[in-house]
Amino acid sequence: MKRLQYKNARSFFVILCVLFVPYGAAYAQSQPVKTGPNAAKRYEIDAKRIGTSMYSDDALPRSREFKRIDSTYYVGWMYEGVYKYEHAADYIGFKHAAVPLERALRLMERDYKKELRTRTSDLIKYYPVYFYHFEYTTIAFYLLMCYNNMEEPEKAFALLNKVKSYNFQRDYFNMDVYNHMAWTVHRHRYYTHDKYDFLKNSIDQNERLAQTYLDSQFRRISINKRLNSQIFRPGYAEQEQMSVYHYKSILYSYALNVDSAAYYYNLMKDNHIFPHNNYATFRSICGDFREAEKEYEKAMEQDAGDKRLKEWAYYSANIDIYKAQPQTAVELMKDMIKANGSTPGFGWYNIALARAMHYHGNISESERYINKAAEFKELHIGTTLSQAHYDFSTQMVKLMNINASIEQLKFENNDWWYSPRVLAKLAKAVTEKYTLQFLIINQFAQNPERDRVIYKLFSTESTVTWDEVWYLISDFSTQYFINRFEHELQTDERTAIRKYFKYFIAKLKMSSGKYDEARSLLNEILQDKNIDAEYEKLFLARVYQAQAQCAKEQEDTKAYDTWMNNLYTEYSELIPSTGLRMKMNLKTSGEVDSELLERLKNCNIEWTTNAAGPTAYINFTNTKEEKQVSYHVVDTKKNKIVEDAHFSYESPENAGRALAYKLFNVN
Repeated sequence: MKRLQYKNARSFFVILCVLFVPYGAAYAQSQPVKTGPNAAKRYEIDAKRIGTSMYSDDALPRSREFKRIDSTYYVGWMYEGVYKYEHAADYIGFKHAAVPLERALRLMERDYKKELRTRTSDLIKYYPVYFYHFEYTTIAFYLLMCYNNMEEPEKAFALLNKVKSYNFQRDYFNMDVYNHMAWTVHRHRYYTHDKYDFLKNSIDQNERLAQTYLDSQFRRISINKRLNSQIFRPGYAEQEQMSVYHYKSILYSYALNVDSAAYYYNLMKDNHIFPHNNYATFRSICGDFREAEKEYEKAMEQDAGDKRLKEWAYYSANIDIYKAQPQTAVELMKDMIKANGSTPGFGWYNIALARAMHYHGNISESERYINKAAEFKELHIGTTLSQAHYDFSTQMVKLMNINASIEQLKFENNDWWYSPRVLAKLAKAVTEKYTLQFLIINQFAQNPERDRVIYKLFSTESTVTWDEVWYLISDFSTQYFINRFEHELQTDERTAIRKYFKYFIAKLKMSSGKYDEARSLLNEILQDKNIDAEYEKLFLARVYQAQAQCAKEQEDTKAYDTWMNNLYTEYSELIPSTGLRMKMNLKTSGEVDSELLERLKNCNIEWTTNAAGPTAYINFTNTKEEKQVSYHVVDTKKNKIVEDAHFSYESPENAGRALAYKLFNVN
């Protein structure tokens, strides 16, 4: 989930000026009188900086000018550091930004320690020093962001302790120290004190510590209000509390404490900082994908211009997959990659694109994009998602693709068990599958969050779909997972999610050969009134697939055909990767290419002429210029499942195989 972060200093300064009393809002006039041998030079720098913002394109050359005038004054270093931060997009960029920011902070502490330590309820005394408080926390905030983006949490926490020691009476520039401490602890919650001194020794202890820091921030706001009531306009303290609510909502969402999370989101509901992205993810883990989609759309506007990963885009692609619209997810991710280039988020978008390609049935393209993601060095800025999440997501898509490749080899070759060539490919793919599965499980066994994130199926920190989890557990310790998911089914307070646990139990029962019990559970699921037929098409499709598998094992042909027809109507792209044989009527016309038709019939489709199922209409044309085949498929109600389309071809072998996929909407 994303942290709270102002877009830039200008937006925060507007808020500051609104909250500050009218005669205290003048930026240039707020500086105290300067003394010492460099006083004249510093007045000159302050005069020149009025015309050039440190966020402008001229900030870098201006910083050099300021340092030439007086390199012992913090302003030139601050301008350089902020400019470099605003233009950074990788580790090197943030490292280069951190150096002048560190210098600026040291110079401020050397020259203005007395001003920085001033706390007073007297406006006359506070007015000359607040400017330095604002500048110091501005520099500290940017330096903190550099450390976070460089994955140097110990430096970040040491900086926070330093800022805390000054005990400022306002948290300027969003430098709310205890909130940042809570965030830093939460972001590294799965580590222990042995790795980072500021942590405890378990996730539970770290989460309690983070909550303690947030409670300290509440107390700090209350204490400071006694000093500030005669200085700042009424309402400033409530605005500061909003930031605490933000982080409270993150922690409670992570803990799946739904009522408490909803409480804090409601407190922020009408505020300008309301985190639409985080709220969307919260609604998603509660099974309300419809509301989540709406909130992600609002987050798109809220994230405009942000250089971080656009989580709304990554997770919106998952909702498109749930809606049986993987092509929409493909288009969204391609647009994100095109618009953002190789900036932070590029790797995540490639993971999402590979996942969407997988559910669209295009496994070769999925493999291409997931390999891009694996080779990219992602930078995890302003998010709780880490490299461990990134690597796990990459490996899970690879595992799904290997499984799909195995089933698609069988789909393309109905007589695969007689073909040495296909058997050799299958043997290689199966070996790769178990090697990767073994690697994932071994890494996963060391992950202390697996109980909270993966086995819960939906979590704010999960970066894979619920459907992917099945590929992880399907070949391991069936009874263990049955017990686990039965416990979740009884205890999880998210009523809309319980059916997913029930589905996993049914699948595990099938793995144990208990098909009657599995079918009973699957029937119960289909009676669940919490199913959103538009937003849970993937879920319904998987239930139909499981029903078909049970019917197949129990030789219930009529039920098998019914469930396969339902599966085809709901999510046809899945079928070539299921290992299930689809019954389909065939209607041909035109100059039939017998070689192409023979190759088509060698795929794992049961062709008939009068079955109660979908009907494929295929027309052949043959001219001197080209050979062409056009096609479409309708269901039993004459609704088009595959729209009218056509393609030209040279090789009947390749065209026959391609056509078999196209009849399932796989392009």
